[in-house]
Amino acid sequence: MRKGAKAAIVGSVFVVMVGGAGYGAFNIVNALSDTGGSGGPGGAEPVAVKSGPPSDSEVKKTSAAFFAAWEKGQAAAAADLTNNAEKAGPLLTSYGQAAHITGVKITPGNAVGDTVPFSVKATVSFDGKSKPLAYRSRLTVVRGVSTGKALVDWQPSVVHPALKNMDDTLVTGDSSAPSIEAVDRDGKVLTKEKYPSLGPVLDQLRTKYGAKAGGTPGIELAIRHATPDTADTSLLTLAEGKAGKLPTTLSASVQAAAEKAVQKYPESSVVAIKPSTGEVLAVANNRTDGWNAAFLGEVAPGSTMKIISAATLIDNGLTTANGPAPCPSSAVSESQTFKNIKGMKPNEGATLSESFARSCNTAFVKFADEVKVDSLTNEARDRFGIGLDWQTGIPSFDGSVPAAGGPDTAAGLIGQGKVQMNPLNMASVTATAMTGVFRQPVIVPLSLDDRDPAHAKGLSSSTVQQLRSMMNRTATSGTAAEVMAGLSGSRIGAKTGSAEVDGQARSDSWFTGYRGDVAAAAMTQDGGHGVDASGPIVVRVLQAG
Repeated sequence: MRKGAKAAIVGSVFVVMVGGAGYGAFNIVNALSDTGGSGGPGGAEPVAVKSGPPSDSEVKKTSAAFFAAWEKGQAAAAADLTNNAEKAGPLLTSYGQAAHITGVKITPGNAVGDTVPFSVKATVSFDGKSKPLAYRSRLTVVRGVSTGKALVDWQPSVVHPALKNMDDTLVTGDSSAPSIEAVDRDGKVLTKEKYPSLGPVLDQLRTKYGAKAGGTPGIELAIRHATPDTADTSLLTLAEGKAGKLPTTLSASVQAAAEKAVQKYPESSVVAIKPSTGEVLAVANNRTDGWNAAFLGEVAPGSTMKIISAATLIDNGLTTANGPAPCPSSAVSESQTFKNIKGMKPNEGATLSESFARSCNTAFVKFADEVKVDSLTNEARDRFGIGLDWQTGIPSFDGSVPAAGGPDTAAGLIGQGKVQMNPLNMASVTATAMTGVFRQPVIVPLSLDDRDPAHAKGLSSSTVQQLRSMMNRTATSGTAAEVMAGLSGSRIGAKTGSAEVDGQARSDSWFTGYRGDVAAAAMTQDGGHGVDASGPIVVRVLQAG
């Protein structure tokens, strides 16, 4: 859910993400690469190099040579046996130098095709302190693109399974920050072991508040991440420091429900907020990269954006919840044609409430010529606090709704174009729509370090009443009705959304909703429609809240 380019839209929400490209199995290499000439010796024809998957003997020989060089601390030699020596070299060098890992013994397992599992045993020593290190990993042997040689396919996880980013490195020394004992709103201790999804969040809290909480640093082996706003990840503690006690706004019970809910859907994230205070009750991610996409993601939110769009239309006097918002089968804005999801019947006599509950794209697009270029931007910032400098307590992306002309004006109204959000932003939007007051989300009390929160005007009581009515209709008889059926009470509301991504078979799934004094929003990459993946996640969290 990282920042990506956006494309113009026809129909549902489109977000363009750039993927990697593979290569063919057969290569013809001109002798120029070996001889410096314009052909082979005497102008010979190009030379065919080996192609196809490496043989079993090549896999065994290459992996054995790589392991031997690694064990001896010969970083350059080991890197040359990979298909990316430029990236492999620095990490393998840091393994023996900055990380102070010695006595490396690697035991390969039985190869499965071109993949070799292996175990590592070593010793980490620093400042008179030593501890054994043991873990398992795997590598894959591939055919070199230009040389045809069998090479280790370089991934940082080869060195340690916790390494994800190509530019991450390993260090051993005094911890970058004292350790913390984070506790929830009721004093219950929050640990990575019990709440694995909180790992990156606890690392960020430790980095910022370890010293303030009264802790003292220890000595540890850690991953130093190249990604901005990412705290070191501790792998092995050689000497314990003193942990400082850190209060958070989290709820252990809601966090547990959030962790369990996202585990059912890969690449999903969710945030729960207490609307009356802005306190974050839970943040959970189920991602292979360990990134806190719930707070830092930057992607189009799809039709969940219609909460802000509906408020924009109401506050600018263009219509009301019970006023007209026709839903034709298609709508044109700036020569761009927009359509609804397949199967949606047009209704030229629809009200805004009905079009909102059905998630009719064209109803909102029809207003593109009536709103000003910056109307949506102003509403998002001034009423909902989007794009302001939020001081949550850890790094966060605070949403972006830039003023954009052309077809992006219409696209923005349906959560497309240049609009970018994450679950934290949309949970806050829902909380503001529910209460009328923007309360900047926080994950640790503001009083802990006298942070100054962002401020916005909020919404009028009339706009709040209309938004709550429309979200309740969506939850009880609209697109969210089936998934919200298990929640009772009059104080419930929801909005569904989806964002189609170039190259994905299914769209990203978005869902936001509230029940009582809990608002939650979720996003699942490649999750389908809002009710397919993110809807069940949000409902599970609302039930726990």
